[in-house]
Amino acid sequence: MNVLIIEDEELSVRQLTQYLAAHEPAATVVGVLKSISKALAWFAQNPMPDLIFSDIELLDGNAFAIYEQVPIGCPIVFITAYDQFLLQAFQGQGIAYLLKPFTAAQFAGTLTKYHALRRSFAPAGAGLSAEVLASLSQALRQPRLYKQRFTVRLRGSLHLLAVDEVAYLQAEEGLVFAIDQRGTRYALTGTLTELEQQLDPARFFRLNRSEIVHISYIDKAEPYGKDRLAIKLKTSPDFLLTSATHTAGFRKWLDA
Repeated sequence: MNVLIIEDEELSVRQLTQYLAAHEPAATVVGVLKSISKALAWFAQNPMPDLIFSDIELLDGNAFAIYEQVPIGCPIVFITAYDQFLLQAFQGQGIAYLLKPFTAAQFAGTLTKYHALRRSFAPAGAGLSAEVLASLSQALRQPRLYKQRFTVRLRGSLHLLAVDEVAYLQAEEGLVFAIDQRGTRYALTGTLTELEQQLDPARFFRLNRSEIVHISYIDKAEPYGKDRLAIKLKTSPDFLLTSATHTAGFRKWLDA
């Protein structure tokens, strides 16, 4: 089975290749492409693979710019961090997807769906239909509604904490805390990953396994070792650290 990966995040690429080796050892990765332009050039020069793993947001735009130009004759597994509205559009079209961050078990389930799709897929050259593209493009254009406030308990009473008052979020010993500009810690409901998906990615960034920072409270970023950055906040003498896998994404986020 020949597999093409269209993805610009190194962590996702590593996960995909590792999980493929574990769950589909006969698979061969025929290419890893990080942009629309490179994908279009690849399809112009190579035969259609058996399966495509494709992120939606690439370095130079939306991946649907590829599929509107290239007739795709194989199943596509979309990799996305989008919300449930878009996922419902995928499900309605019988398209497989992986929601970031994904696990080995979720990947294995997606491969099972791939084999089911493969048995019923149209002949090569049929591609994604205009109806499918229109449905997914419409879903992408829907404005996302991000969380605006947290309900928190403080001294026995419930209070509203606006997300823009949160300097960073921190997971610690099974709990997640929101830390405001005064250093007050508020316990939140849900995991850090669940909360990350509810927050506006233009304002919040996941630095590592246990911390998410608000861009308005970042004072500066300094090199810390080979592949990490130390983040100095305006409101605290402490530093937050990027993980090696998140450093490149953090730099790109700062420049957005």
